Amino acid sequence: MPTTFLGSALRGTFFFIFGLWWSVRYPLKYLRRKDNAESQHSFGRAEIFEGAVKAFFALIGILVEQFVPTGPHLQLYSPKTQSWTDLTHWHYSTVYLFFLLSGIMDMVSHSPLKLPPGLDRLSLSVALFIEGLLFCFRDYSNAALDQHLHSLLAMAIFAGALCALLEVFLRDHIILETFRTSSFLLQGSWLWQIGSVLSPPWGGPGWDQTDHSNLTFLTMCFCWHYAGALAVLAANSAASRCCNESCQLKFGDIDVELDCGLCLRGAKRSSGGALLPESSSDDK
Repeated sequence: MPTTFLGSALRGTFFFIFGLWWSVRYPLKYLRRKDNAESQHSFGRAEIFEGAVKAFFALIGILVEQFVPTGPHLQLYSPKTQSWTDLTHWHYSTVYLFFLLSGIMDMVSHSPLKLPPGLDRLSLSVALFIEGLLFCFRDYSNAALDQHLHSLLAMAIFAGALCALLEVFLRDHIILETFRTSSFLLQGSWLWQIGSVLSPPWGGPGWDQTDHSNLTFLTMCFCWHYAGALAVLAANSAASRCCNESCQLKFGDIDVELDCGLCLRGAKRSSGGALLPESSSDDK
């Protein structure tokens, strides 16, 4: 089954949304890492929410791949034709399955069960590795351009898998988190590129599979996509820093006022307590 623009764009949107979310969340977490314990609890809730969203979208992806009109409807092998049924849909269903497990692990790892730390990153690394493995050994039917596009995609996938695996041992490492975020942004935008090359949304045939100059241009275009991902990271990191500084200035004044009020109240109470014995002695 050939790649469709809508399916590739939807999968790309999934990765791009997570990349955008992380490009704001991780810089804020890095800037607020020295805050009190309440911020740590808030980031734990963010992990649970993130896992729930990941699991929800992965489940929807499985249902869509299986129950679209042309889908296999959970039938893997057809006894009538004695052949496998719609392996492309099963391919993407398998990818979504491991991201569903990753989302569940995100929620369980930050629940009161207190599982060993790092299981959420390990499950994400496994999901990305499975995704890259399936793309590497997919049947491209001698379509050189299609295979080249997905080989470039596999590079971004395996880079994210390796980064997530390192995060199992180096938790909350801002460089690794940033690199993983850039790989997700790259995956998202490149899946959109794959859909527009193989199945243009404006209609007509895809790019010429036999033209080797297309391979050269798309390799260069892949580098441009990564440059765009880095630009998005830089812009969101700068915006996060400005937002964090403005919040500190705004709420810092309130904290100072509250501290001053508490100090004044404490001084009044202490002075009042010191005068009571004197007044009672005078009455005597």
